[in-house]
Amino acid sequence: MWASVIAVMGTLLGSLTAFLLQQHAARSDRAEGRAREARRDRIAAVTALTVALADHRRAMWVREDLRLSGETNTDYQSARSASHATRSALTAPLTALMILAPALAGAAHDAADATYALRNAPDAETLDALRLDAIEAADHLVRVASTTV
Repeated sequence: MWASVIAVMGTLLGSLTAFLLQQHAARSDRAEGRAREARRDRIAAVTALTVALADHRRAMWVREDLRLSGETNTDYQSARSASHATRSALTAPLTALMILAPALAGAAHDAADATYALRNAPDAETLDALRLDAIEAADHLVRVASTTV
């Protein structure tokens, strides 16, 4: 009789052990899946922000180049409207990155600020230098993201 009790106890303990191991494996799989999704979302946020930065940087350069070269008011106003649209389009990816990857907040703000700095450049040389600074700031964001994300 004791042999039967021991056999039943062994079977129950074996079943319990198998159940606990399966639960642990399932939990680990879910955690790995969430980590992959979070990484994918952070990469997408960095990508969206760098695209928006490039669009706004280009729009600002065109706008300021028109202003500095004394182009017609109509051309300048059109470029100004385009730069307002690209600046607005920058807000969502910048916000998403701040939420998804707070460690990148400093580099992201630096890149955005460098792009905003193209406004009211005093001359064409300064405008070109500011554009290069904005490109470098965006490249720095990508480098930081590649080690953080």
